[in-house]
Amino acid sequence: MTGSNHVRIVEVGARDGLQNEKTLLPTSTKIELIDRLSATGLTTIEATSFVSPKWVPQLADATDVFHGIRKLPGVSYPVLVPNLTGYERARDVGATEVAVFTAASEAFNRANINATIDESIERFLPVLERAKADGVKVRGYVSTVLGCPYQGEVPVADVVRVARRLHELGCYEISLGDTIGIGTPAKARAMLHAVAVDVPMHALAVHFHDTYGQALANILSCLEEGVRVVDSAVSGTGGCPYAKGATGNVASEDVVYMLSGMGMHTGVDLDALVATGAWLAAQLGKETASRVTRARTTSSS
Repeated sequence: MTGSNHVRIVEVGARDGLQNEKTLLPTSTKIELIDRLSATGLTTIEATSFVSPKWVPQLADATDVFHGIRKLPGVSYPVLVPNLTGYERARDVGATEVAVFTAASEAFNRANINATIDESIERFLPVLERAKADGVKVRGYVSTVLGCPYQGEVPVADVVRVARRLHELGCYEISLGDTIGIGTPAKARAMLHAVAVDVPMHALAVHFHDTYGQALANILSCLEEGVRVVDSAVSGTGGCPYAKGATGNVASEDVVYMLSGMGMHTGVDLDALVATGAWLAAQLGKETASRVTRARTTSSS
């Protein structure tokens, strides 16, 4: 295992998770979710998304949610923005960190946002320019890094090119996402290794969905390669609306449990996280996708 033994968890349940859940939660519940997550020791909690409510009705209350959450010192609450309009809305409510997104697959970008990769990057260039002037940190998401529901295989060279471009444009961190959850450990490791030739490992994060049950194994293989930032969602919420059958993000509880068992430090209170995951599953009216939470909350009969 290379690198330090501290891993930063980027909690994406309140944004990436909820935006792909069928159940629309009340604003007050979303605020309570983020406040509960803040109390677990997480230091990065993605709060919401300032995209058009027409496209993501689940997050139409972004302004109210961001206003309503208790912002703890030492915790960052990044928000997703698709363009300058979204960025300006985010800044109006006091956001100090934003995220932009594109894909490594041309077919996915066309299906998702009706633009080529280069066109999608052009759209958020003004965001990066404004953010730099405002002193706002920008995180970049690259989706479909291990496969695409439309074109199938995604060449590693395309992933490298997109990640390098985002880093060159000023994104302090690049999250590499297996959007449809089809990656396996050897492929995940090879992809990360290739990207790290052009983008420093400390500026990379991994974001795995668990469709084929490979997410924890993929994370482990990337930790061994040196990555120290992992995206996950409490209770394993989410999915991908553009990818048939794609299940949710890897559950934060399961990631923290694995890391703890490896002697890696996250600063996250697992008991508090499990309680939050169980509470969220109840709000959504569904069983939690976290194995750890199931194991710790199922009463033996």
